[in-house]
Amino acid sequence: MIPVHATLISPGVPARLVAVGRTAAILLIWLAATAPMAVLAWIVAPRLMAPGDPLPGLVFWRMMVLGMAWQLVLSLVVLKLEGVRLAWSELRRRLWLTPPVWRSTGRPFLGAFLLVPLFVALGFLGDEAATLLFQATPLGERLAALAPPFAMIEHLITPQARGRWDILGLALISSLFNYGLGEALLFHGVLLPRMERAWGRWAWLGNGLLFSAYHVHKFWLMPGLVISCLCYALPAQAFRSNWLAVVIHGVEGLVLIAAVLVVILQP
Repeated sequence: MIPVHATLISPGVPARLVAVGRTAAILLIWLAATAPMAVLAWIVAPRLMAPGDPLPGLVFWRMMVLGMAWQLVLSLVVLKLEGVRLAWSELRRRLWLTPPVWRSTGRPFLGAFLLVPLFVALGFLGDEAATLLFQATPLGERLAALAPPFAMIEHLITPQARGRWDILGLALISSLFNYGLGEALLFHGVLLPRMERAWGRWAWLGNGLLFSAYHVHKFWLMPGLVISCLCYALPAQAFRSNWLAVVIHGVEGLVLIAAVLVVILQP
């Protein structure tokens, strides 16, 4: 005869082990994306910068694009291990690349896209406020002082960048992997649905925190990035559609391209 207490406890043990395993897999995928960015940013890029290079930031930027391209490979490996076929009909369901829906009824709700400007504004203003508050602290001041100039995109605004159309090409490739086939694919397409299976309704919170912590190549801005990273994940999970995250995150890319054009075309 099986003891009563065993029947009450044993069913819960496998469930907890499954939850721990799912969390461990999520953290392992996060580490596989984050560690290469750190190595490329702070070990490889500085060694590739030629002395006297007027635009060393371009070397840094290229390494970041390489790191994001690796995230495409990582995403495909994870999907392959999950047994997901690389067919659009299957990928769109697995990656939540479907129209927004009311989760309670499953009915389409395209009106969710009307929330995009709200989350864009909230992410931008929230990041700015959080960054200012953080950099006013002793730790924030110290990290800001450690940030190398070549890692700050605003340092590309120099006369040497005038007429450099290759910078626009780099920006376009960077945007492709940043807002589509790299960061966005891995963190929102691959990880967010996994996180929901592991963490339920709080997946958006875990996703936002891990996405902000991934930005080791912008360590002086990491605390301020939390707000925008949450603004990508929350509506995506709430309406079960990563198109919302793609659009909200992608607005940043439009600003980037416009800024690069201004730099290239400077008088």
